[in-house]
Amino acid sequence: MISIQFLVTAFVVVIAPGTGVIYTLAMGLGQGPRAALWAALGCTFGIVPHLLAATLGLAAVLHTSAVLFNVVKFAGVAYLLYLAWQAVRSGGALAVTAESTTQHGYTVARRGALINILNPKLSVFFLALLPPFLSGNAATATLEMAMLGSVFMALTFAVFVIYGLFAAKARDVMLSSERVMTWLNRSFAALFVALAGRLAIERA
Repeated sequence: MISIQFLVTAFVVVIAPGTGVIYTLAMGLGQGPRAALWAALGCTFGIVPHLLAATLGLAAVLHTSAVLFNVVKFAGVAYLLYLAWQAVRSGGALAVTAESTTQHGYTVARRGALINILNPKLSVFFLALLPPFLSGNAATATLEMAMLGSVFMALTFAVFVIYGLFAAKARDVMLSSERVMTWLNRSFAALFVALAGRLAIERA
């Protein structure tokens, strides 16, 4: 049974602006609703490895292994800096332009998935978030973790879709000015750099 307390906690966590939200907004503004949906899907599936790690106990290994944690962490930092470059580079994959560009949905989703996969704090986060909401029955703990994780993923996808479609709806209004587009690209780049900096100082 999924408790109201878990739903409220999960919802608060999901709506908080993070890397996935920023990426989905960038895709919605830059390429429209289709790209926003693929971005939301990719970010959601990027959660799966971390949920599995938390369920199988691998998150504890990651938490105690400084070397493994830092390898994944700095790969994530490098990837976020790459996305920042793609936001400000002319013709970059994340650049917001007035021209409607169409990228393959798989490519958009893959970037979104990597954003979450390369964030080692997510595994530790789920290891802390899910267990307090278990019934305490060891025989059903794995099933309960899977159910809670599935609900969290469903909430993530739904909220990210709303964010993305909102951004896509605002596309025509916000992209009517060259100055606004320049400001948006620089802002997205700055946000990715800031998130990379925050991830870089995280500890296991």
